[in-house]
Amino acid sequence: MTRHKQLLQVGQVELCVETFGDRSDPAVLLIMGGGASMDWWEDAFCERLAAGPRFVIRYDHRDTGESVSYEPGAPGYTGEDLVSDALGVLDALGVARAHVVGLSMGGGIAQALVVAHPDRVATLTLMSTSAGGEDLPPMSKELQAAFSAPAPEPDWSDRESVLDYLVEDARLYAAPSRIFETEAMRALIGRVHDRTATMASAMNHFLLDGSGGASREELATVSAPTLVLHGTEDPMFPYEHGQALARAIPGARLVPLERTGHEIPEVAWDVAVPEILRHTEG
Repeated sequence: MTRHKQLLQVGQVELCVETFGDRSDPAVLLIMGGGASMDWWEDAFCERLAAGPRFVIRYDHRDTGESVSYEPGAPGYTGEDLVSDALGVLDALGVARAHVVGLSMGGGIAQALVVAHPDRVATLTLMSTSAGGEDLPPMSKELQAAFSAPAPEPDWSDRESVLDYLVEDARLYAAPSRIFETEAMRALIGRVHDRTATMASAMNHFLLDGSGGASREELATVSAPTLVLHGTEDPMFPYEHGQALARAIPGARLVPLERTGHEIPEVAWDVAVPEILRHTEG
């Protein structure tokens, strides 16, 4: 399988982009969530999609991985810029139209992208994300408690402290019914750490306003075929958020991911990968 990683000029910045598969196959753009590099779309997940066959594209957001980095606490960009980056990645690769898959904040970016540029989105897949609204349940009590009394930040210059901190953070978002794979998560975050210029800068995403998303009125205008994949144990956006999102978009199809939280763990791939491939056919 062809696999290629490169730094691309996207607008005024450089972003790190990696592709899997043949450029002649249908393009699938993967957009990850806040504070997360493209590594969170794990290699084996991307390879399974590429075997579809699909031309799979993943990239590092600003302040993650090998993309442009800013001072911690001082992002030199807005949430709208992250939406423009997704479109810019397609432009830089010469992809006129893609199947867009977004998770969490990446799902918000995907929503904003399809509303503003419907001609560039062949299909839409939204994972672990929400259309928002006061009628929907809040995050879990455990996550609320973690937000109200957050753990102290690590010494960002100490690799082991950073890994400890981020592994425990990931544990908060995982499905409580599933054994948390601590060592596998630590290995993943270690890979993220080792290719990231300034790990603390990824926290800049949580200082942004307008990082994607669309109103339910805007979502009602979406004509792209839409698949909603949502964890039945999502502590950030309980399953009702996925149900509401599917109702908001005409013709959208909702598929539950059992034993899945605010994440895309390997246990969910046997459902998620075939569903995405089926959704992006033709």
